[in-house]
Amino acid sequence: MRALVLRHDHASLSGPVGDRLAQHGFALDERTVVPVERQDDPAVEFSFPAPGDYDLVLALGAPWSVYDRSAVGPWIDGELDLLRRAHAADLPVLAICFGAQALATALGGSVERAPRPEIGWMTVRSDAPDLIPEGPWFQWHFDRFTVPPGALELARSPVGPQAFRIGRSLGVQFHPELTEETLSQWLDLGGARQAEEHGSDPDRLLGETRARREEARQRAYGLVDGFLRMTLRGRRGRPAEPTQT
Repeated sequence: MRALVLRHDHASLSGPVGDRLAQHGFALDERTVVPVERQDDPAVEFSFPAPGDYDLVLALGAPWSVYDRSAVGPWIDGELDLLRRAHAADLPVLAICFGAQALATALGGSVERAPRPEIGWMTVRSDAPDLIPEGPWFQWHFDRFTVPPGALELARSPVGPQAFRIGRSLGVQFHPELTEETLSQWLDLGGARQAEEHGSDPDRLLGETRARREEARQRAYGLVDGFLRMTLRGRRGRPAEPTQT
């Protein structure tokens, strides 16, 4: 089984989410939209593969806004088209942060600036704790999505929706894929200054992420397991049981 992994930039890593998919038997085909040399000028040309060539799509986060066409440029339209086609073909999609905002947009929802950013480890209120445990989950976002028509909101925070399900797709605003190594890259790419501007201590964020390494990994594994149970139960080509825990 094959999973398409959309990495919007070089610092968007699949972390324990990708690891768990691999443990379930998925071969990960990772595609990076914006190369490292274009990090400050992300309006690149990019050809997205056909979703029908895969059994699952994983769309990761990004440091940009879905609606900021002056920044992301033409490639966002290609991604929205891919997500629409995947949904129409009943292909499972797991979408994270920017990916979830793109999925919501593709399916008729919207994305807007949040009343305040969420940065750090935070608890969410969940209506489906077997799929979306209340956390804590790592957050780093300035935008929020509206749940698309026909979708079920599964979790929320005081800022806005945190998770939704529609068909065989799941969008989450938080970052189950985060690791200490990924956060270090974000902080080096301007995140440290950004965090300080909004009242968060970068060293404290990194230290808490280090301390939560194992519990966060297991929580991410549980999210992937629940997503696969939700989307692939009773179908041919079901993923294997994970090879390790």
